[in-house]
Parts: sequence; structure tokens; C-alpha cells
Amino acid sequence: MPIAFIPCFRYNACMNKMTPLPAGHALKLVKIGNSTGVILPKDLLDRMGVQQGDSLTIVPDGIGFALKPHDPEFEKQMAAAREVMKRRKKALRELAK
Repeated sequence: MPIAFIPCFRYNACMNKMTPLPAGHALKLVKIGNSTGVILPKDLLDRMGVQQGDSLTIVPDGIGFALKPHDPEFEKQMAAAREVMKRRKKALRELAK
């Protein structure tokens, strides 16, 4: 599957609205030690609101994967939801019918 960026938005103070970021950032895979990595351009980091040392989350988006800034609060909520789904598996299966 290709790696794709989901539409990210940034606040445009001059226009007082959210504007989509331009697509088409071609990125190259590079060897980093025993791993492979992607070097993100500074303008992309700025638009995503992240900087060197921040964590990103990879999320499947239907046509590939998206990189999003890591949100620890969202991770806590998802962990709680997974626990409920695990405990209530049978009930949720019945409700899905």
C-alpha cells in the first residue's frame, strides 16, 4: 500500500479560516542505521505543527496510511474503548446484527 498523507489543516489568521495543506510532497526512503526512515521537509513539519523529537502516529486511511501528530489523550481514550470492546464483545456483536 502507498503511504499517503491525510488532509491536514492549518489555521490561516489572515483569512480567519482553516485551509487545506497542498498535497504532493514526494519523500524518499533513506537508510538510518539498520532501519529505513523518511526525512520530512521543514515546511511540512511546520504545517503539521510538529518538530524534531515529536512523535507521529501512523493511521490507515483506506487508501494507504496517514501520519498525524501523536495525541496521548486520544491514545488513552482508544485504550479504554478497546478494553470495553474486549469485555463486551458478545453484546457488541449482537448489536451489530
